[in-house]
Amino acid sequence: MTYYLLSVVQPTGGEPPSPQALAEIMRDVRAFEEELRAAGAWVFGGGLQGPETATVLRPSDGDVLVSGGPCAEGREYLGGLTLIRADDADAALEWGRKAALATTLPIEVRAFVDQG
Repeated sequence: MTYYLLSVVQPTGGEPPSPQALAEIMRDVRAFEEELRAAGAWVFGGGLQGPETATVLRPSDGDVLVSGGPCAEGREYLGGLTLIRADDADAALEWGRKAALATTLPIEVRAFVDQG
């Protein structure tokens, strides 16, 4: 069993979904999470606050500088994540496909390094 990170890729700016559309998305996300749990694939997950709320800690000359975020400016940011267990990359990609359909957003699927 390998651990995979399913990252929700949130676009910067743009119009948020209507309250009705958001309610439907959240219903689909809850159903997706329930399916993960029932399959024994769920480890952890959740949404994140916007990048403007981040604090960046950067090492500098033996000290750590603290500044407001985000760390990098971009068209997209990490909007949420789900950590899963899957037998292989194909199974993880199938979970990622389901996550993309539930969230209506792009999902990046990545395996953790050196699990063993």
